[in-house]
Amino acid sequence: MKTLTLALAVLALPAHAETRLTVMLDWFVNPDHTPIVLAQEMGYFADAGLAVQTVAPSDPNDPPRMVAAGRVDLAVSYQPQLHLSRHQGLPVTRVGTLVETPLTCLVVLADSGITTPADLSGRKVGFAVAGVQEVMLDAMLTDGGLDPDDVEQINIGWSIAPALMSGQVDGVIGAFRNFELNQLRLEGFEGRCLNPEDHGIPAYDELIYLADPARMDRAAVAAFLEATERATAFIKNDPDAAWRIFAETAAELRTPLNEAAWADTWPRFAGRPAALDAGRYLRFEAFLADQGATPGGQSLSDLAIDVTAP
Repeated sequence: MKTLTLALAVLALPAHAETRLTVMLDWFVNPDHTPIVLAQEMGYFADAGLAVQTVAPSDPNDPPRMVAAGRVDLAVSYQPQLHLSRHQGLPVTRVGTLVETPLTCLVVLADSGITTPADLSGRKVGFAVAGVQEVMLDAMLTDGGLDPDDVEQINIGWSIAPALMSGQVDGVIGAFRNFELNQLRLEGFEGRCLNPEDHGIPAYDELIYLADPARMDRAAVAAFLEATERATAFIKNDPDAAWRIFAETAAELRTPLNEAAWADTWPRFAGRPAALDAGRYLRFEAFLADQGATPGGQSLSDLAIDVTAP
């Protein structure tokens, strides 16, 4: 995902729409965002009385801040980032889910002999974003019986697959299993994914929609989620047709990497984007506190809500 170079995308606004929503993506447009793109292309937003504009951030850390500042109505972000944002005082809350399974993993090369976190002892592991990725790596190492100091941790920025292919590091935390594994394969390398949820980290929603509950138009957000739910149903009923519609929206999307990633992406979309799994948010809040990353104590209502509930 982070290797894509698609420029800022602004979806056309239907002239008859009643309510305007600006949605900031977590990164440039890619297959992860297909329910949003299809809801626009197929007229589902217009049917819901919405005019939706999507913008891409210059920095993937921007979306929560832009919501908190009132610059956008909704933002696509990550559940782990939500917890940290709340503890930093940002008034953002999860109002919907886009991808309901973890995508992040610790990627190693298949021929490296590394099959568990314990095998990383004495090796180098890169991370893309300081903060939660380091917490996740430390938890995985501890689950494997290692001390975090047993591994040399290196900030590699967004050079995820290249750092692994060049031998700069032996593993990378923060890779997306639907993108970086396919990128490695296209470059002639076979990767192996060590899933965080298999090594001491509670499952979580990877991509979520954030809003400021004090500012948001609850009915408009509910309508947005209903439209993307319609799009997700279309995707799951006919993923091939969905891919064709998505890929035709911009030439930059029609790449071998995006096409390869599509098969690993569409089954992970949330079929009920408004539905809330309360346990996931409470467990991950407790996990971060146990790791010493946050003081804990955020209530469920601060972290996540179901905007369709009475």
